[in-house]
Amino acid sequence: MVMSFFKKSESGLDTIAHRTISMLADARHSFDLASAAVLSGANPESVAQDIRTTDEHINQAEQTLRGELVTHVAVHGTTEIGSVLSYTLLIKKIERIGDQAKNILDLAEEGVSLVDEEDISELNEIRRIISSMFAEAADLMAETTTEQAREFYDRATELRHSIENKIRDYMHSEEPGYHAVPRAVLYRYWKRIVSNLAGVVTGVAEPLQKQGYIDDGETDLDD
Repeated sequence: MVMSFFKKSESGLDTIAHRTISMLADARHSFDLASAAVLSGANPESVAQDIRTTDEHINQAEQTLRGELVTHVAVHGTTEIGSVLSYTLLIKKIERIGDQAKNILDLAEEGVSLVDEEDISELNEIRRIISSMFAEAADLMAETTTEQAREFYDRATELRHSIENKIRDYMHSEEPGYHAVPRAVLYRYWKRIVSNLAGVVTGVAEPLQKQGYIDDGETDLDD
């Protein structure tokens, strides 16, 4: 069932819903720019200010929306407390995604560039998939069913497991550190982003007490 707080309503939360989805678009913007600095040869200095400004915008949006959610409860009472708390959790996940994008920028600013490396096609394909997941997550936040959320989660889990295998391989690799370490760190950031995107989408369709978890609370989506 589609959760009502991401649909047009008379409760006043529809504007907050729209701005929450805009936060996710900002996070994707930072992700794409930071990834370009590591994988496409973009000068980190040319994108750093944009990424940090966008991250500040995401952080400010989180703080502003928290305040508006408190005001919403004060005006409307506790009848919508579940929706308000759900928003709070989702907003935090999106803020974390923005942080991971900024961490990818940090890699580029440390001199990491994987342009023309032998695995660049594979790295770019994973980056493309993750970027497309941002857009899909935004659509599903606007209107989703439990089945759609589960299908997204299954694909995100498959990708996350693949990324975990990459991290494990690099942890035990006999390649020199300058080869293995940057890739292991990049994959680690990607894993966190994918995990939080899965948490955002499943959070739209899950009861409040199970947000951040699936499988009846057995599996923690946060990383």
